[in-house]
Amino acid sequence: MNDVLVELRNVGVAFNTQRRVADRRFWALEDVSLSLRRGERLGVIGRNGAGKSTLLRVIAGILTPDRGSVRRGPVSCQLLSLALGFTAHLSGRDNAVLSGLMLGLRRRDIDARLPAIREFSELGDFFEQPIATYSSGMTMRLAFSVAIQVEPDVLLIDEVLAVGDAEFQQKSGAALRKRMGEGHTVVLVSHDESQIAALCDRVLWVEHGKSVREGARDEVFAAYRGDLHLNGAAA
Repeated sequence: MNDVLVELRNVGVAFNTQRRVADRRFWALEDVSLSLRRGERLGVIGRNGAGKSTLLRVIAGILTPDRGSVRRGPVSCQLLSLALGFTAHLSGRDNAVLSGLMLGLRRRDIDARLPAIREFSELGDFFEQPIATYSSGMTMRLAFSVAIQVEPDVLLIDEVLAVGDAEFQQKSGAALRKRMGEGHTVVLVSHDESQIAALCDRVLWVEHGKSVREGARDEVFAAYRGDLHLNGAAA
C-alpha cells in the first residue's frame, strides 16, 4: 500500500557475546514483522529484554538486520534519544546545540529554536549553567526539550515519558499528542499502559525477540495481561 512508510518482515538482529570456549550470538530480535503506515500511532509493549529498543533502532536505520528484510520509503525516521551528546562541564545552552546537531538539526535551526528549548525546559537561569549542576530531572527536561524540536516523518520514542516529575510527564505527553495531531507517524515503546492507551491506537507485543500479537490496543493489552497473570501464577 502506498501509505506504508516502513515494513519489516521476519527481522532478526544478533549480537556477538564472548565466552571462554567460543563466541556465541545473542538474538535480540528473532522474528519480528510489522507495517507502519502514515499518521499511525503504534505502541510497542513487552517485558524487559524483549527486544523493543533494538526494534526501534532497526526502524530508524541505525541497525541493519542479520536476517529478514526492511523496506523503507523516502521518509526520515528519528529516534528520540535523551541526553544525546550531553557533556557535564558545558552549559545547558551549549549541550542543547550539540545534542541538536547529533539529532540531525542544522546549526542555524538550533540557534533559532534555543528560546523555545529554554522555555519548554523551564530551566530559567540554569540554562546557562553547566549541566553538572543539574538534577537528573533537570537534565531530562533539557534533553526532551531538545529532542522534541526534531520533526521527522516517523518519530520513534523509547521510554522517554517515564522520566521527570508528574507535571513534566503531562507536559511532554501533551507535546507529543500535538505532534501526533499534526500527522506525524509515531512509534512509542513504554512499560506504562496508560501512556500507550492515551497516545496510541494500535499495539505490537514483542516477547523474546518475536512478534507475539499486533492489532487493536484493547485486544493486545488483554492478551498481554493474561500472559503476565499466567506466568506470574506459574512462578
